[in-house]
Amino acid sequence: MQGGHVTTLNLGDYKLPNINDVPRLKTVLVEEPVGPAPFQAKEIGESPISPVAAAIANAVYDAVGVRIMDIPITAEKVFAGLKAKEHKR
Repeated sequence: MQGGHVTTLNLGDYKLPNINDVPRLKTVLVEEPVGPAPFQAKEIGESPISPVAAAIANAVYDAVGVRIMDIPITAEKVFAGLKAKEHKR
């Protein structure tokens, strides 16, 4: 990038980041006597993932007015929801 513009002409010349571009990571274990789950289990990084599907479903609803209740949310499900909504009118 130069001045906010991509300077490569095609994806063959585009430099993709790889493992050598990641800084060294240091793992730090935080000791606690008890965890909130059964057998004092603790999560590692799962909780940020939980609301993603619901946020996408809400975005689809806001965009097209059809509530999709199961994942994956596909174009076919949205189309079927739009058709069902049309028949209810």
